[in-house]
Amino acid sequence: MTEAATRRPMLDADLSAPDGRDASALHTLASSVAGAPGAEGAARRGPFRPDVWRNARQRHASRLAAHYFRSLDVLAVTAVTLLSAWAAASGPLLHAPLSHVLPFGLGAVTVLGLLRSLGRYRFARGQKTLLHLASVTAIVLTGSAVALGSGWAMLGPAAPWAAYLAWAGLVLVTLTALHIRWSDIVARWRASGALTPNIVLVGATRHAEALIREALKRRDLNVLGIFDDRLARSPRAIEGVPVLGTADDLLTHRMTPYVDRIVLAIDPKAEARVRDLTARLRTLPNEVSLVIEPRDEVETRTALNRLAAAPLADVQGPVDDDRRAFNKRVQDLIFGLTALVLLFPVMAGVALAIRMDSPGPIFFRQRRHGFNHEEIVVWKFRSMKQEAADATASRQVTHDDDRITRVGKFIRKTSLDELPQLLNVITGEMSLVGPRPHAIGMKTGHVESARLVAEYAHRHRIKPGMTGWAAIHGSRGPLHTAQDVRRRVQLDIDYVENQSFWLDLWIMAVTLPVLLGDRAAVR
Repeated sequence: MTEAATRRPMLDADLSAPDGRDASALHTLASSVAGAPGAEGAARRGPFRPDVWRNARQRHASRLAAHYFRSLDVLAVTAVTLLSAWAAASGPLLHAPLSHVLPFGLGAVTVLGLLRSLGRYRFARGQKTLLHLASVTAIVLTGSAVALGSGWAMLGPAAPWAAYLAWAGLVLVTLTALHIRWSDIVARWRASGALTPNIVLVGATRHAEALIREALKRRDLNVLGIFDDRLARSPRAIEGVPVLGTADDLLTHRMTPYVDRIVLAIDPKAEARVRDLTARLRTLPNEVSLVIEPRDEVETRTALNRLAAAPLADVQGPVDDDRRAFNKRVQDLIFGLTALVLLFPVMAGVALAIRMDSPGPIFFRQRRHGFNHEEIVVWKFRSMKQEAADATASRQVTHDDDRITRVGKFIRKTSLDELPQLLNVITGEMSLVGPRPHAIGMKTGHVESARLVAEYAHRHRIKPGMTGWAAIHGSRGPLHTAQDVRRRVQLDIDYVENQSFWLDLWIMAVTLPVLLGDRAAVR
């Protein structure tokens, strides 16, 4: 999910994202960035080239680890609390007086609440592990004081003081061990670059030069490249960072899935140019920021601090995009694994029918667009004759399509051919609910579908899904006209802007009856 744009004194963020337009120099530029041999290729890669390329989805998954860390902490503290309360009770825990159990619960709630409210799951860059553990210890001591105080208030001298102290010791040891582990994981991620933001600059200007020089000193963010419409006046590189093309090249550049933020490094006083670039780049799924001209090195460092800040996703406060993405991922794992187990006999039967019906592989794999323009390999049951397989969807399916096998007609009509995508869901490339993933280069008529609607790539701001808002409203299968593309994109955007747990449950609940009740659908 994209992050909410915020206004700051030196960094103003606007929402952005791609319309799929082509650029003449795209392939040449992409090849050189990917690693052309020799000195020229090395120069085009630039000084910030990551050792390991991780796309935005993979880095975002790392940031969401804070939610997993907290969930495990909650489970561990709850287990220790129940064990301690049981040991202190004279009989079964369910029959124990509330006054004997409540102090343990109040102490646990205090510890877990303070860990969250004091930001102990942020693991911000530069945070010292010993200082972090000291703060965890102070939090446990505070929770212990609450348990002891409430025990005295409820039971007086007869309170089980030894049990309270044992609870405090176990909680302290457990949380210390867990947070040493969490700190080690985050440190390894930072060392590998998994949490290092990747940015590109638009504008080969002195502002860009100042930012790059400071970034080279700090090494806490990667400037992958520069794009500028004024190529005739632009150098080939600034401080070693290559100028890769124009703003239009950025719209379709294969580097885009690896970019966290696009930074406009141009003079904000050039309002017409700022408006033009913002309008053109807003079709990209990447966040776009305008760097206000720094007056000195201090302001340059301040701007970079905001760009490079990459703590793990905050687990406190109102529901935001990070928490929504975490909840959606947990939802996908629970429902996806359950569906895979329950539907395994059905999938085995479909696989057997395909094998008996026609020669060729059981599965069909196709490269499609995922989150933030990432290319993913989507799995399906093969429904076409092997020799007629169409990996790019250059010819969309029609009624009585002679490429479809007998079994293929049935599994396409019932959407059983989509069941292998549960594997994509479990691996995190797709979600159960979201915009349907389109094949890369898919055409509507003789025109690439992505070129028919300017907002087409807004649908890539969230993971693609097995079903979605568009699917239950009849927009599924092939897109034969530009109007079909526009309608689906609008439905997908409506979903992206309104996604919630309850909306996902509703979509999943009505998907099967909608699919079975639609006899006119061509799939």
